[in-house]
Amino acid sequence: MAQIIETIDVDVPVTTAYNQWTQFESFPQFLSEVESITQIDDTHNRWKVKVGGVEREFDAEITEQHPDERVAWNSIGGDTEHAGVVTFHKLSDIQTRVTVQIDWEPEGFVEKVGSLVGAGSHAVKKDLENFKEFIETRGAETGEWRGDVDA
Repeated sequence: MAQIIETIDVDVPVTTAYNQWTQFESFPQFLSEVESITQIDDTHNRWKVKVGGVEREFDAEITEQHPDERVAWNSIGGDTEHAGVVTFHKLSDIQTRVTVQIDWEPEGFVEKVGSLVGAGSHAVKKDLENFKEFIETRGAETGEWRGDVDA
C-alpha cells in the first residue's frame, strides 16, 4: 500500500474551498488524471481515470463528510483500490489549508514503478496546484453540498 500526503494553501475562505471539493463532477477541470466523475447519489460516484496511459473505472463511496472540515472516501469495486481524505483548515477569513491523504494499492508494472519514484505524489501536488489556480481564478465555488455523512 502506498501513501501520498500533500498540502496547499489557497487564497479563498474555507467554505469556498470545501464547497468546491463537494462538486465531484467538476474534478476533471483540475485533476489531470480524471477523465470524468458521475454523481450517482449523495454518497456515491463513478470515476473514470487515466493513469500512465491506462484507463480505469471505479466507484467511490463518501464514508465521512463534515462541512468546512473533511471529506473521506473509499473506492468500491472497479479496477483501483484506494481510500482518501481531504481536510480543510481555516488559516484566516480569506485563506485555507487543504491537505489530501491518499492510500492506494499500485496495480500493474507502470503504477508500481511510478509509486517507487514518487510519481503519485507529484501528480497530487500538481493537481492541488491546479485546484488552487481554479478556485482562486473563479473566486467562488461552482456549487455546494453541505450535507453531513458520519463515519
